[in-house]
Amino acid sequence: MTEKKILIKDLEANYKISGKGQPILVLHGWGGSSDSWAKVQKILADKGFSVIVPDFPGFGKSKCPKEAWGISNYVQWLKDLIKIVKIEEPFSLLGHSFGGRVAIKFSVKYPEKIKALILCSSAGIKPEKNLKTKTLYYIGKIGNYLFSKKPLRKFKDSARNTFYRVIQQRDYLKVKGTMKETIKKVLTEDLFGYLSQIKVKTLIIWGENDLMVPIKYGYIMEQEIPNSKIIALPKIGHSPHLEIPEKFAKEILQFIES
Repeated sequence: MTEKKILIKDLEANYKISGKGQPILVLHGWGGSSDSWAKVQKILADKGFSVIVPDFPGFGKSKCPKEAWGISNYVQWLKDLIKIVKIEEPFSLLGHSFGGRVAIKFSVKYPEKIKALILCSSAGIKPEKNLKTKTLYYIGKIGNYLFSKKPLRKFKDSARNTFYRVIQQRDYLKVKGTMKETIKKVLTEDLFGYLSQIKVKTLIIWGENDLMVPIKYGYIMEQEIPNSKIIALPKIGHSPHLEIPEKFAKEILQFIES
């Protein structure tokens, strides 16, 4: 495995590459990095593939953007990376969680570049507001109003963090500054309308015990994406590549080679 640094529009980016053969590009989830894919990367590379795993800007060893990004910014960054690292043939694109968001939008915008799409525990469909989420939404709105008043303004950040801690939005608490604004932009974009536009064969792979992105969203994706199939993994959570790397890699290989 080789680790490299490149410059993409004045932003230093880090990526790892292993093996030789058909390219597989892996996009990690929010809060993750290329490190979390080391086992799967090695297995796939040993089977005769060139496996490229970048750190998204703001994660791992890649520099953070100076302003908040949306999914389209990450899609453009990915296009630039592909050009710089010289992936010249159609490749298999694997996106996990947040990486799935980028993979969905990229595959619709640049279908000619993709040979196969793998969505693992993918985010992208905006959850419906049930009674619980509606209640939390209005509590948040009221809190934002109250803490905007001058006497309470200095307590606003502390109150916000307490609120997100209570509702267990850990991704929000993990980030600061620009990346906190980025996650807000990312979460407001619903990619449901993109699913039916995906033209490449697609594997949807999901843990049945995923609490971060429940498997019901995987079945919705299967219904909406033409030429797609879903593999449900019993007793597995949000990160199959960490929980069962050998089985996970085997499913990926079977799909790509089919």
